[in-house]
Amino acid sequence: MNQWKNFSKGFFSENAVFVLFLGLCPTLGVTTSVINGVGMGLATTFVLLMSNIVVTLIKNYIPDKVRIPSFIVIIASFVTIVELLMQAYLPGLFDELGLFIPLIVVNCLILGRAEAFASKNTFTSSVVDGLGMGLGFTMALFFLGGVREILGSGSFLGFKFIPGDGILLFILAPGAFIALGYLIMLMNKINKKTA
Repeated sequence: MNQWKNFSKGFFSENAVFVLFLGLCPTLGVTTSVINGVGMGLATTFVLLMSNIVVTLIKNYIPDKVRIPSFIVIIASFVTIVELLMQAYLPGLFDELGLFIPLIVVNCLILGRAEAFASKNTFTSSVVDGLGMGLGFTMALFFLGGVREILGSGSFLGFKFIPGDGILLFILAPGAFIALGYLIMLMNKINKKTA
């Protein structure tokens, strides 16, 4: 498989948020700002990349009957590492993301990539896939967080550039759905032009 195509599919043709609609719980829950979105995206990328590496290395030693539980234990181990590191070195971000960090364990994107890709492909392909899918997920959270932060609070990356309070709707859950819907529409138009 062409490794560039394997990497870039996570950004466009198989983007977890805009195309596959995976991982929407943290996507909608934490993207009230760019920092929160990128923080969650990078945490998810780390877990996805590391779990893909471990799964592809031990896939031949895992019995079929315990394959999925084994993948969940691997994923949970890396989520625990991320949670402890974030709590120690990024306590502000850790407090903002809260419950969504442990929920990375049950993110369909990570378990799906472990099952559908890492358990069936080579080490290099699994690393490239994990990195591409993770960074594509981070990109989606960046854009959604950016739209919600600009419209909801009139700022970007914490820098206020629009006077006033912004549109409260975009900081709340309904605004997340509205912004996500428009971004999905935009992504569909981009994918149709490149197809």
